[in-house]
Amino acid sequence: MKKNIIFLAIISLFAVSCDLEEKLTLIPESQLTPESYFKTAEDLQLFSNTFYNNLLEKEPFAIESDVFVKMNPSNLIRGGNDRTVPASGGGWSFTNLRKMNTLLANINNCDDKNAVKEYTALVKFWRAYYYADMVRKFGDVPWIDHEIGSADEDLYNPRDTRETILTHMIEDIDEAIENLPGKAKAPQTAYRVNKYTAMFLKAQFCLFEGTFRKYHSAPAPFENSYTAADGTTHDYQYYLDLSAKAAKDLIDSKAYKLFSSGKPNQDYLTLFNADNANTDEIILAVNYDRDLKIKHDCGRDITNQTSARYGMTKKLVDMYLMADGTRFTDKPGWNVMGFADEVAGRDPRLAQTIRTPGYSWKNPGTSKDGPEFPYCQTGYQTIKYIPSYDTKPYSTDNCFNDMPVYRYAEALLNYAEALAELGTLTQDDLDISVNLIRKRVGMPDLNLANANANPDNDYLGSAEFGYPNVTGTNKGVILEIRRERAIELFQEGYGRYFDLIRWKAGYCLNQPFYGMYINGPGSYDFGDDSKYTFYTGTTTATGTKYLIYDPNAPEASASDEVFYLINPLTGTLDTKGVRDALHTVDHSFDETKHYFYPLPEKDLQLNKNLKQNPNW
Repeated sequence: MKKNIIFLAIISLFAVSCDLEEKLTLIPESQLTPESYFKTAEDLQLFSNTFYNNLLEKEPFAIESDVFVKMNPSNLIRGGNDRTVPASGGGWSFTNLRKMNTLLANINNCDDKNAVKEYTALVKFWRAYYYADMVRKFGDVPWIDHEIGSADEDLYNPRDTRETILTHMIEDIDEAIENLPGKAKAPQTAYRVNKYTAMFLKAQFCLFEGTFRKYHSAPAPFENSYTAADGTTHDYQYYLDLSAKAAKDLIDSKAYKLFSSGKPNQDYLTLFNADNANTDEIILAVNYDRDLKIKHDCGRDITNQTSARYGMTKKLVDMYLMADGTRFTDKPGWNVMGFADEVAGRDPRLAQTIRTPGYSWKNPGTSKDGPEFPYCQTGYQTIKYIPSYDTKPYSTDNCFNDMPVYRYAEALLNYAEALAELGTLTQDDLDISVNLIRKRVGMPDLNLANANANPDNDYLGSAEFGYPNVTGTNKGVILEIRRERAIELFQEGYGRYFDLIRWKAGYCLNQPFYGMYINGPGSYDFGDDSKYTFYTGTTTATGTKYLIYDPNAPEASASDEVFYLINPLTGTLDTKGVRDALHTVDHSFDETKHYFYPLPEKDLQLNKNLKQNPNW
């Protein structure tokens, strides 16, 4: 079901689709050529709509990372020997780029010059979007900005440097910003790319490039990756400055704002489980529609025993601050707390992101639908994107709430992070960015001076849980902005995985994937449908049972699932501790090669001018 979702950017385009079908019927196939098409604004719109479907992430709720894991993780998370060079594919595809260049090559067939201007800008946006993804994954890639035929020698071009690619991307996105229209009218507002979408994209990919260059040296054999063919080169400050300026332009436009109804304990969750994208905050979204039966299956993934058993990891749970702004990990015994104590008095976004005591889904106001271990590998069961129970997504995949792609809150975080990494961030900058996000949920402001005077070295700066390579006078505030990003953007955007890549923090994927703390054998009541018995040896208990692996005794055979618990004080297997969610699954990030995807074997064989990425 997932892989066959049909995405419609705008409902009104059904009429346009009918027009195309009529044209295909009336014009013989042999006469349907670029010269006979691309004649009208409708032709340009219909052709370009494929990019929304082909390029936008439609399942952000299923993107794994160090803070969100499933029972059988992908090879991207497993790493090690599970991550190999593909024979073909693996993300190395130029199909959509070819369509973009085809449209640009024939767009002047259209007599509507305003449409030509707008859709040229739109294609330039998508080309920048496409290359941003390719650079994130592969680093250097060939730049292709024209139609290529099967006999064209450009098919065998080598990879251009990422400096060359970024230069062209900036040219494209600047043209998109200049010539795209503003916000569309409802109901298309969040489903169409506009000039503010382009501002967002520029801020995002320039932040990626700036931080990547700050934390990474260009690897052999691509030592010239940060230099263009003409010798031009830019340092990380150049890209961070462009990112901050693009984000500030978006802020100053006042085209968007954070959604808030004045309910700090509800608004964050409401933003994601509402049927229709909130057009105050959501800049671009994937449209799902109940009437048209265009649906996703987030509900099945999160609330069904036969699904992937996704769960937040304890690492992220521990990142959430206390409601008064103090650090949870400064509390005595923070790593051996029972669930109810652990989640009490925290940043309100925690209870709006996972099931906590008092959460009520099936019978609002009466039931207590606690975390369900059969559906969640870690015990921290997410509720973000989960619609109300009356739609019954858990059994019929009937989820129709829109999926945000770009959100104003991320633009604010991009702005603050770019300036923090530059070393020019001020308290005023924080007050118009991060602190607005905090205010929505009633959290205290982030204070620049206090953060830098007292960095979270024990948790966010540690090798066990955080980012030990962050240094300098702005270390404290950089760590706090990363905390905000992990919490606010959980299960969103291009994914936390690529945040780790740009920060040179792939080692976070080597850190443990721990779940909830279980205080030894016994019966536990987390809610009406959340009652479990944990035991060693044998048990006469009824209901849902889990066998705790006892390292000091032979285990009795049992059909119940085995829980491997790690004592967080000793780091060893014990009969009480945090669940090691991937105890039987190896996961290993290789710092020498996993910062880039490998090129597929077939393409290397066909084009001898291509070089494989380092150490693949």
